[in-house]
Amino acid sequence: MAEPIPVTVLTGFLGAGKTTLLNRLLKRPELARTAILVNEFGEIGLDHLLVETLDADTVLLASGCLCCTIRGDLSKALAGLAPRVAAGEIARVIIETTGLADPAPILATLLGDPFASRLFVLDGIVAVVDAVHAMAQLDAQDEAVRQIVVADRIVVSKSDLCDPAPVLARIATLNPGAPVILADHGAVEPSAILNAGLFDPAGRTRDVAGWIAAAAFDHHHHHHDVNRHDRHIHAFCLTFDQPLHWQGVGTWLEMLASTQGERLLRVKGILDLAGQARPVVIQGVRHLFHPPALLDAWPEGPRQSRLVFIVRDLSRETVLAGLMAFEAAT
Repeated sequence: MAEPIPVTVLTGFLGAGKTTLLNRLLKRPELARTAILVNEFGEIGLDHLLVETLDADTVLLASGCLCCTIRGDLSKALAGLAPRVAAGEIARVIIETTGLADPAPILATLLGDPFASRLFVLDGIVAVVDAVHAMAQLDAQDEAVRQIVVADRIVVSKSDLCDPAPVLARIATLNPGAPVILADHGAVEPSAILNAGLFDPAGRTRDVAGWIAAAAFDHHHHHHDVNRHDRHIHAFCLTFDQPLHWQGVGTWLEMLASTQGERLLRVKGILDLAGQARPVVIQGVRHLFHPPALLDAWPEGPRQSRLVFIVRDLSRETVLAGLMAFEAAT
């Protein structure tokens, strides 16, 4: 069976610069044979008309039947790509969401739809954040917050128009450990946002290094509670020096996802499991978790389990107590 096609979800609030970023990316050879799916808002879609066409292989727009308004019908849109994938015409898919979108339903399709999960694999979620307007948007719009907290990579646009420091600090509280890239007039290096870790093991190792840094950030600032800046949403890390048992951890994760899934905006971590020499990486969004993945070796630093949670109205104490109860029962 051929390797699945990586899918990048490009999200960000209205006017953040997603289409500008996408147009610049599509001029790069790394994006050759990329199909674009545009998830638009409203009865008449316009975003797909703004994506520049370079040639028939790079971006296949409405005239080539591959740039679609998916409006909740992502499974059908992906199925429509299957013949082109089989012919070798498509090597990557980018889904550009509407600025008002919660990315979770798209992730649910990519992870839960039997056909989509066989042919495609989620490479990562890239959120574009407008440095000029982000602070006001994050205060007023929950969608803007959710787009940041689920992201694997965060691109800050318009940083040449203002001091981006307040926005960067806000991002660090919402999604500690996610790499942040400052776009240069809408341009970023493709390598900074592609192969974000779920598809590419090398990228996964890079992400884990960020999660470790996030754990250190949380430990240093926990008493000041700097992670709680956005009403009901906050981030925290759990660190364990002794090996955990997968029977307890796995059962606990299933219970947590089934009972608190709507509050689990993002979970990511590296586990030191009893009887396993290599580190185990876990990642989840709400009720959905990727299959655990093994890294080749431990990153630099102490061999510890580190779990990063970004949650809504769910306390650190509740999460920790549940894990400890299941761990004690193993």
